[in-house]
Order: sequence, then C-alpha cells, then structure tokens
Amino acid sequence: MPIVTAQDLIEAGWPPGPQFPALLAALRGYEERGISDPAYLMKLLERNFERPDPKLTPREASLPFSEAIEATCDRDEKNLESVRRAMDQLLRTPVIEGGAVMPDACPAGAGEAVIPVGGAITVRNAILPAAHSADICCSMYATVFRCDQNTGEMLDSLMASTRFGFGGRKTEDRHHHPVLEESVWSNPFLKGLEEHAAMHLADQGDGNHFAYLGKLRLNRGLIDALDQAGHDDIARKLNDAAGGSKSLDDTDGATFYTLVTHHGSRGLGAQVYQRGHKAALKETDRIARGIPKAAAWLDTESEIGRDYWDALQYVSRWTRANHQSIHARFLERSGARRVTEFGNEHNFVWNRGDHFLHGKGATPAWKDDAGRPLLGLIPLNMAEPILVTLGRDNAEFLSFAPHGAGRNQSRTATLREFRKANKETDDKAIARAIAKSTRGLDIRWYYGRGDLTESPIGYKSAAQVRGQIEQFELADIVAEVTPLGCIMAGDSGPAPWMKKREQELTPKQKRQIVHRSDRRKLRQHLSHWEGSDDEENDQ
Repeated sequence: MPIVTAQDLIEAGWPPGPQFPALLAALRGYEERGISDPAYLMKLLERNFERPDPKLTPREASLPFSEAIEATCDRDEKNLESVRRAMDQLLRTPVIEGGAVMPDACPAGAGEAVIPVGGAITVRNAILPAAHSADICCSMYATVFRCDQNTGEMLDSLMASTRFGFGGRKTEDRHHHPVLEESVWSNPFLKGLEEHAAMHLADQGDGNHFAYLGKLRLNRGLIDALDQAGHDDIARKLNDAAGGSKSLDDTDGATFYTLVTHHGSRGLGAQVYQRGHKAALKETDRIARGIPKAAAWLDTESEIGRDYWDALQYVSRWTRANHQSIHARFLERSGARRVTEFGNEHNFVWNRGDHFLHGKGATPAWKDDAGRPLLGLIPLNMAEPILVTLGRDNAEFLSFAPHGAGRNQSRTATLREFRKANKETDDKAIARAIAKSTRGLDIRWYYGRGDLTESPIGYKSAAQVRGQIEQFELADIVAEVTPLGCIMAGDSGPAPWMKKREQELTPKQKRQIVHRSDRRKLRQHLSHWEGSDDEENDQ
C-alpha cells in the first residue's frame, strides 16, 4: 500500500491533471529510497514540482482530433463545421487526451462542448457523463433464428412482444429478468431506482430506436472470418444450423431470419445520468474553473467516481437484459428457434488501462482482452442492410467505427421541407415520401402515424457512410442483415401530461406539437420530461 496515495495528493491540493503520473512516480521513487514520513514526502514534492493553480482551467488551444469523415457536398460541409466546432470546445478539457469523429458525425446540441453524435474521446482516469449522454448504453442486439411464420406474422409477433413510447409497462404487463435481483441498489447512483428498472424491461422508448426484422445470408467466407477472429462459438452455431460445409460452399449459401433491436437504458439510465452529471458538476467545480457544463467529469480514482463506474456497469447489464427480454418474448410468440445472438453498445464508456474511452454514437472496433476483433452491428436506415463488422482496431481513430448513418440536418429542418404554402405540415406528402423510401418493406409505426425524420429521408447517404467505413479502415464488413420490415415508435401524439394542458395551449402551439421535435421542446418547457432518450434523437 503506498504511503501517499493519489487521493492524498488531491486532498492536499494537487489537482488531477497531466502532471499527476509524474507526481505519483516521484513518490514511489522516494519511498523506494526508504523515505516513509508522509509529511516529508509531501515536502519533497513541493520542492521538486511547481504546484499548479489549485483550480484546473481549460486548455488555451484544443487538442487535435482525427476525422474519419469526408464532406461530399455543401450540406456535408456545413454539418462537419458544426461538429468540428463542438469537438474543438470539448478537447480543451484538461483531462481529455484525444478525440475522433466518425462518418456519421452530426451535432447533438447547441451548448458549449457538447460531444457530437459520432464523437469519441479518450480520457485519463475520469468519466464525463455528458459524453455518454442520458441514454446510457444505447446499443444493438441481434438474434439469428429459424421461424415458420411469414414476414407479416413475425412482425405481428414482434409488435406484441415489444413496447414503444412514453412511460413504461403497466404492472400486469411486466417482464421479469434476473438482472432485477442483483444487489446493486445501495449504490448512490442507483438507490431508489428499482421501479424504473422493473417498468422499462422489454420497453424501447421512441426516437431512433427500432426493432428490425431481416435476413442474414451465411456463406463459407463469413464462417471463416468469424472463426479466424476468435468468435468460434458463433461460427460453430451458424455452421451447424446451416448444415455444415456443403450448403455453405454453395454460391448462395444459407439464409436465416435475424431480429435486431436498437435502444438504450430508458428511465433507469436517464436517472443515473442525471445523478452522475450533477455529481460531476459539483466535483469539477471543486477542482477546476471555466469548464463548460458538458465537460464536467468524475475522477475514477475517487470513491464517487468508482461508484459511478459501478453504476454504469449495472446499466450495461440491464440494457442487455432489456434486449434479451424483447427477443425472448418474440421467439416464444412466434415459435422461432434461436441459432445465436450477439450485440454491442455505442453510447457508453469503456476502460482500457488508465484511459476511459467515451463514445457518443460510436461503435467499439478494437480487439478485446483475448485479442479478438470486436463484433459490431451498424444500422444505416430502415430500408438498408444492417452491417455486421469486425473491428480493425485503428488507433488513429481511437479504434471506433460509426454507429449508424447520422444526419446532415435537424429533424425540424427535414420537416420544414414538407410544409405547405400556409406553413402547415403536408401530411399527405410526408406519407407518400415515407412509402416511396421504404417500398417493398413492411414498416410498422407503433402509434400508427409515420415519422418522416426516422424514415430513410432523415439520414445521410447509407452508401457514403459505408464507403467511409472502408476508406478509413475502421472495420471489416463481413455480412449484412437485409431488411424485411421494421417497427419504430412513430408519432404517439402529445404525452399524457401534455394532453391535460392542451386547453392552455395556443392554436400555434397545438400545431407545433404534431411533430416530435417540437413536442420535446414543449416537454422541456413544462419540466415534466422523463429524459429517457438521448440527444442523438434530437438531431
């Protein structure tokens, strides 16, 4: 046990920062020379190191960051300028040591130092809650299966198995999972949140979250790629289900249905984030000044930082259980037989050594502790294939890949293009545009009304994003899940608490709440929003 610890240094007024490793190394050197008096050790430090300003401040200039993205039109360029501006502000934060932006990068908000969607940073011994955002552990999960139902019947089963929209499941409709029984609730960031955890299982929220039904084509190349990458268990199950080498050596290979879900940690994660960010603001204010709110951090070597890290790990387990619950309900209803399953997070914090990698809509694409390239799922839009990837561990871009296609303009700007001369929304034109962009697919909107901003029209070019994954060597695309149909929340109308206030709204406000982006602003104004979806859904 060291005589003087990192926490002792912090309490003595040495703020965490770039100088900290040198301070700790010097202390260990003094101790190895037989110096054991804590007061004398501190005196030696003060003699040999200049004590910095007790308050950390932002860097005068931003650290450089890498760009795995290339603008191909004026709209791309305008979007990228906004992304660069946000990253420039964020990378002035003293605990951040590097950053990168992915091909799907787009702004996530107008505040100072708000990490963009498709942004990634590496931070030494600290976690920035705002850099993983309110929808902690927003993630992908796939189940490959066999089923005797047709596409329409499977989507009927899926509609009955999942849930989208406000609130959570009613008591009589809840799904139980062992993750609810873990002894984690004494953690200060989880205390009292048992009800949030219970009510949101098998619950997907709204915004860009989806349940996607598609087909995965297996061939010898895919099985070999998985096997060579060390994912031999998945390779074996797929190989066995396909009947072995004979069918896989055929040109067309074998085809299996695949369910892919996309969602995060719902109300549970939102509450943990709010508590974490509040604690980070308090801790950062104690040791630093001039730090934007979105860049506040928790020291991972402090007790509160360790508690937050432990809470994040539980939220990760809960979110995976949430995916698994939806998939299990679907398999049971449809009579389907599971072949294999896998998934990945893209809104989270990952620990590699003394660095904490933060991704805001960025897919981990490094090698795990066993040396295996991580297996990833990258959706592009509901009418395009979902890419199955193996990470290239490209350190130039912090070993991340994109999490999707991203947007070149806000939801509001997209909807503005479908207004009539009188400024009212042209619902018929929107319906035609959605139908045209999803022709041949069974698209379901949980609340009946389509959401233009979640159709392919709302996203960047899928071909462009896919091309830049390959151009910047972020990941190897080893397979595709081609679409059959998709379920999204769609437009659920005003939230229940807003319906009670409708009589207080002006005619103009009533027109505005027709669209989800405008409803969000009003919810925030009314201070009743649960906060279950992340900033990614605003863009």
